This record gives sequence, structure tokens and C-alpha cells, in this order.
Amino acid sequence: MASTHPANVPFTEQRARELLPAAVPAADAKLLALGENAVFAAGDLVAKVGRDASLVDRARHELRVAAWLAECGIPAVRAAAPEVLSADGHPVTLWHRLPAAPRPADPADLAELLRMIHALPEPGFALPRRELLGGVERWLRLAGDAIDPADAAYLRERRDGFAAAAAALTPQLPPGPIHGDASPRNVHIGPDGPVLVDLETFAGDLREHDLVVMALSRDRYGMDPDAYDTFVRTYGWDVREWAGCAVLRGARETASCAWVAQHAPGNPAARAEFGRRVASLRDGDPAVRWYPF
Repeated sequence: MASTHPANVPFTEQRARELLPAAVPAADAKLLALGENAVFAAGDLVAKVGRDASLVDRARHELRVAAWLAECGIPAVRAAAPEVLSADGHPVTLWHRLPAAPRPADPADLAELLRMIHALPEPGFALPRRELLGGVERWLRLAGDAIDPADAAYLRERRDGFAAAAAALTPQLPPGPIHGDASPRNVHIGPDGPVLVDLETFAGDLREHDLVVMALSRDRYGMDPDAYDTFVRTYGWDVREWAGCAVLRGARETASCAWVAQHAPGNPAARAEFGRRVASLRDGDPAVRWYPF
């Protein structure tokens, strides 16, 4: 179904709620997250409403990955409907709601899950490469004139440089299935232990992609160094020992900066965080604190 909503309308909680009734009853839906998707809890279900129609294939991929992980016995979120639904052109996927977590997930929980994921063989379908920088253009487009065109041009230049450098990397670990956005925020503590959620970025690529996320969290987002050390001990290797770490870190920083830009229209906090991030990149200062958004 083609969208009938103006393309330049920001994807806000209100807009997502307008779309939600096409998939689930929306009266008591609770917003859990707003990013690439608006994620709502509604009764025993969780509904993920995609930001725009370009995310349909990504939603289909997530459902396929979820089914495969279930077959492998990996503790991960399970889909409640096998197909992607459409709400005015926006993809919607439905998931079984997990019980309330007794505590937040920590880096060691993530490391346990990554050890399982990184031990998996290739599935019976093709996993894409981890196109970490693939969303930069779309995020900058969605930002529009809410950001300085010079900043957008700077990020495009960084994207091109790091994409070329990343393609030439020699990995330390054998490539294979990865989560692609491996952070404790994508882990839920269930009755039987940690459960992996948000499977959209699942890929077949350098295992180091999953480990650099935590190294960057330590350096940019204020993670306790002791917690990072626990992550390293649980996983069994510190990606910072790898010569290619700086390249993947730079690529992820570029992507993370552009990701915030898409929220800038109509959101002063996003514009401020984008400004902080892009200024630190321009200044070459790796220690400036970034704040999760």
C-alpha cells in the first residue's frame, strides 16, 4: 500500500500511534522506544512500526532471522506474526512480549549471547553484509534543513573514507553471523536469562563489528571501564588489541552521528546532540562524551 501521508511529516510518537491501529489495538499501547522504529507494547504483543516504507525489506529480514534463531535454540525474541504488515506504507511487525525484566542487562549478559551467535554456522539463506554506513544518506535526507549542509557534506566524506578503509580490513576472528548492533540495550533479561532483541541488523560479516560497539560505549558513552573489562573476560578477547579497531570505530561513530540527525526536525535535543557529535568528529577529539538518544 502506498503511503498517503505527506513525506515531509516527521516520524513522531503521534504519527506512529496513528498507524498502529492497522496492526493492533492502540488504545492502551505504551511507547517503548522511538528510533528507526516506533516500538509499542500492546497487551501480550510488541508492535514495531517502521519509520518509512524503505524499511520493509529490513523488517522481512528480521522475521527471517528470528525464525532461524528459534530453530537454532538461541534465546532471542520470537515473532508473533510471520509476515510484515503494512500501515499506510509503513512496515509493522508483531512480536511476543517478554515478561518484565528483573534487572537491566549488563555487558556480561551481552557477551554470553555474542559467544553463542558467533559460534553459529551460516544459515540456509544469505545474510547481508553489515552495511554500517548504508543508512547515512537516508538519515541525512530525513534531517533535511534541520542540520547545516556543511555538516551533512562532512559526514558523507567521512562515510566514503571509512567505507573504503573497512573494505580493506583483515579480521582477527573468522567472519560469520553477527548481531550488528550489539549493545546491552538490545538484550532483555527473561525468566531463563538474557534474550537477544532487535534483530534487524543481523548480518554475515566481521565478528569484530559486534565487539567495537562496546569499545565505543566505553570511550564515548561513559560505560564503566570495569564493566567493559567484564565484557572482555566473558567474551574472551578485547577487540582493541586488533589493528582494525580504529577503522570500525570511526565508521560506527560516523553512522551514529548521522543516525541522530534524522531526529533533528522538530526535536531540539536531537539537534543539540548532533551538534555535539559532529563537532567532536571535526575536532578529532575521541574523548568528548556522547549521550544515548
